[in-house]
Amino acid sequence: MSLLTTRRTRRRGPRRFSARDRAVLGVLLGIPLLLDLVIVWGPTLASVALSFTGWDGISDIEWVGTENYANLFTNYPQFWPAVRHNLLWLGFLGLVATPFGLLLAVLIDRGVRFSRFYQSTIYLPVVLSLAVVGFIAQLVFSRDQGALNAILGDTESPTDWLGDPDLNIWMVLLAAAWRHTGYVMILYLAGLKAVDASLKEAAAIDGASETQTFFRVVLPTLRPVNVIVGVITVIEGLRAFDIVYAVNKGRNGLELLSVLVTDNIIGEASRIGFGSAIAVVLLVVSMGFVVTYLVQEIRGEKNR
Repeated sequence: MSLLTTRRTRRRGPRRFSARDRAVLGVLLGIPLLLDLVIVWGPTLASVALSFTGWDGISDIEWVGTENYANLFTNYPQFWPAVRHNLLWLGFLGLVATPFGLLLAVLIDRGVRFSRFYQSTIYLPVVLSLAVVGFIAQLVFSRDQGALNAILGDTESPTDWLGDPDLNIWMVLLAAAWRHTGYVMILYLAGLKAVDASLKEAAAIDGASETQTFFRVVLPTLRPVNVIVGVITVIEGLRAFDIVYAVNKGRNGLELLSVLVTDNIIGEASRIGFGSAIAVVLLVVSMGFVVTYLVQEIRGEKNR
């Protein structure tokens, strides 16, 4: 018995990794970590450092302190419209596209006829890049040959949906929401499939209506999905670039912070230090939204 107990104890003890195991783990963990440092955090830290310089990419790097930020907030007229557009982008995706995606997920989860067809059709825009969505938006909203003006029969004085700065931001937001809704729908649909059916049955037995069951039983169980959707919505709202650049290069009412970064760093001005300052502002705003949202969700999870 003692020998058998000793063997079992040896089997249950912590496994010792061989030199080969440690080498494999080092490679599998080290390469992704190294790539993350080189591709993500390296350029990020470099941008932070360059934002305090007046470097143009050719001449010597000149330290200017906070001069780039002072000029950005006071003497750069495109900055504040771009900030407003980014916030509008974030609000539209978060308050319109995301709830609509949740509604579609709920309807499909109930088992409507042709649900597979609807699911595939609504998800189809997700496989397209935002640049392609921008080209599709041009085909739909173009002033002279657009499908929308053709449907409306507005040929004598067609509406310039993409040229009018009071209208184009909303048209582009509709195109971006078209893509974002399908992504949100799939995420929520996966979460709804994982909800325990007994919870709904118990709520129905207690006399709860379908609306009460959803908001008081189903939606709280979707908290992990809500976190994912919230973070994705913030990222999509703040990193938007492709679609507006495909429409009119992010000008005439479609200014975004990401476009300003590109125009200053790789444009004719080649103001790498100034463009880096805009990139740092975008980074801080993005991290602020994401960290605040995650902290609130973690606190809510602990209080449950």
